[in-house]
Amino acid sequence: MPRIIGIDIPGNKRIEFALRYIYGVGPAKALEIIEKLQIDRNIKANDLTSEQIGQINALLQNEMIVEGDLRRVVAADIRRLQQINCYRGTRHRRNLPCHGQRTKTNARTRKGKKITIGAIRDKTQRRLAAKD
Repeated sequence: MPRIIGIDIPGNKRIEFALRYIYGVGPAKALEIIEKLQIDRNIKANDLTSEQIGQINALLQNEMIVEGDLRRVVAADIRRLQQINCYRGTRHRRNLPCHGQRTKTNARTRKGKKITIGAIRDKTQRRLAAKD
């Protein structure tokens, strides 16, 4: 498992897919890195030389915002939205979808487990709830 900017990337995968394990590197950025450094797309991550790993490290640290820095930037952006009380900020604060999705149904990932709220129909159950 080669280690690139502190992240262990899977060695048994092709380099274009292995680079995606780094936060902030997607398909397009991975191909951009490979083409810029003239690395073969089909080479496995284990087969990279230490020189190639050093080049990838230098490129990611100097020219791109990835991993911890990117996480901080995204968190700061969300904090700013919440501070200025814009619509997206309030949606972030209330843990609801921010991009216009419907929430009457769906949105369970963002909203969490369903909580049923309503009247207790059974009289014995109602008495038990009143005692608590």
